[in-house]
Amino acid sequence: MSPRVLISDALSPAAVAIFKERGVEVDFQPALGKDKEKLAAIIGDYDGLAIRSATKVTQKILENAKNLKVIGRAGIGVDNVDIPAATARGVIVMNTPFGNSITTAEHAIAMMFALAREIPAADASTQAGKWEKNRFMGVEITGKTLGIIGCGNIGAIVAERALGLKMRVIAFDPFLSPERAQNLGVEKVELPDLLARADFITLHTPMTAQTRNILSAENLAKTRKGVRIINCARGGLVDEKALRAALDAGRVAGAAFDVFVEEPAVNNPLFGHPNVVCTPHLGAATNEAQENVALQVAEQMADYLTRGAISNAVNFPSITAEEAPRLKPFIALAEKLGSFAGQLTEAGVKKLTITYEGHVGELKTKALTAAAVAGFLRPMLSDVNVVSAPVVAKERGIVIDEVTRAAEGDYDSLITLTVETEKQTRSVAGAVFNDGKPRIVEIKGIKVDAEFSPAMIYVSNEDKPGFIGRFAGLLGDAGVNIATFALGRDAEGGSAIALVGIDGEAPDVVFAQILALPGVKQAKALKF
Repeated sequence: MSPRVLISDALSPAAVAIFKERGVEVDFQPALGKDKEKLAAIIGDYDGLAIRSATKVTQKILENAKNLKVIGRAGIGVDNVDIPAATARGVIVMNTPFGNSITTAEHAIAMMFALAREIPAADASTQAGKWEKNRFMGVEITGKTLGIIGCGNIGAIVAERALGLKMRVIAFDPFLSPERAQNLGVEKVELPDLLARADFITLHTPMTAQTRNILSAENLAKTRKGVRIINCARGGLVDEKALRAALDAGRVAGAAFDVFVEEPAVNNPLFGHPNVVCTPHLGAATNEAQENVALQVAEQMADYLTRGAISNAVNFPSITAEEAPRLKPFIALAEKLGSFAGQLTEAGVKKLTITYEGHVGELKTKALTAAAVAGFLRPMLSDVNVVSAPVVAKERGIVIDEVTRAAEGDYDSLITLTVETEKQTRSVAGAVFNDGKPRIVEIKGIKVDAEFSPAMIYVSNEDKPGFIGRFAGLLGDAGVNIATFALGRDAEGGSAIALVGIDGEAPDVVFAQILALPGVKQAKALKF
C-alpha cells in the first residue's frame, strides 16, 4: 500500500506533484490546519503530515496519529509542533532550514532602505495630496556602518548585499570565526563595540535565553545617537518598550520591524511613532521562497516514506533502523557533552575536535559528531538540529575534526570533546556506563564521575579546605535541593571542580554568593 500524506496548510501545487511522482498518495486540504477537532479526527489515516505555520501539531493531535511517521514543516520554525511528544511517538519532524534565507535577507535590506529614506511615510503623505518635499530628509546608505547581530546563513547574505551597497559591515556573533569574517569581508567585533559604532543595526539571530532582549534598555543606551534598528528575525530580541522610549528621546532615529513579541501584532509600543516602519512578518513572503520550501519538504518527506532517508530532521539523526539501538546511548552522550561545552563557551570558536576511543569509534561517528555539534551550538542557536549543525558550524568557520583511536584508558568507549577558542582550549570527556546512562568522566583534565541532571551547577575553584561545606550551605540556605554531587581536582591545593545536579533552578543571587566564596573562578547554571 502506498504511503499517504495529508497537507493541512497552503502549500504550492508543485509539492502535490512531487509526492505523486514519488508514489505517495496526497490529500490536499489547505484550510484544515485551522480546524483542530477535524484534524484530530482524521490524522490517524495518514503516514505523513505536511504543514506550514497555521497547523498546530499538539500532543492531542499526536495521540490520534496512530500511523504517523513524519511531519514536514515547510519553513524553519517548528514551534507549532510538540517535538517532545512527536519524538516520544517515534515521529520524525523535518523542516527546511535554508529555503527562506535569501528572501528574509532581502526584506531586511528593503526595510533598511525604507527606514533611511522614510518611504512609507512619504508615500502616505504624497497620496494624501500633500507635497512635503522638505519634510522627508533621509540619509544615504553608502559609507554608513551596518552592525549585524548574528552572522549565520541569513546574516551573511545581508552582509554580502550591504558590502555591495558600499557600506562598512561589522558583525557580532560568538560563533563567527575570524577566518569566516575575513572571507565575508566583515569586521568581527564584540557587542559593545557594535553598539557604539553602527549607524544601522540589523538582527539575524534566533530567540534563545542568551539573545532575548539582546537590545535591552541598557544596550540601547550604549548605541550611537541616531542609530536605526531593523528586526526581521524574531520578536523579543529587542525590548520594544525600551526602544519606544529611545525613539521618543531621539537617541534612536528610527526602527523597522517585521516581527513582534506578540503576533498577530494588534497593539504594540512601536505603533504610531512617525519614525517606525512595520510589516506583518513578511520575511519569507515571496513566491520564490514559498515554492522552494514546499518543494524541499515534499522531496524530504517522500524520500523518507519511500526509501527511509532522513534529511533535516530536528529530532533524530540520519541513521538506519539497524544502527539505532547501538548508537542511541552514545548519541545522548555526545549531545550532552556538546551542550555542556557550549554552555561554558563564550569566546569565538575556532575548532571542535571530537575524539572517539575504543569500540565507539567503530560506530557511525558522523551521526555522533552531528549530535555533539548540535548540542554545542544549541545554547546560542535554538533552531539548530543534528542535520543542520555541521552546515551551521561550517558557515561560521568552525573547523570540525573527528579522531578515532584504540582505547587507551579505563573505558572501552570514550568520547572527548575539545573546544578551541580565540582565548583557550579545554576538553570534556564522557562514557556510557553499564546502566546505559551517559556520564561526564573528565573536565579540563580533572577526573570526575558525574551523572547528567536536567539542572546542574558547575563550579571551578581552588582546592581549599571548607569550600564544600560553605558551597553546600549556600544551596541549603536558598532552599535548593542537591540531587547529585561530583567533585574532582588535579592536585592537593590545585584546581578543583564541582558539578552538582539540583532539583528545580537556583536563584541568580546564589551564583553571586558562590562567586564570592574564596578561590572560586567560575559558577554557571547548566540545563540538559
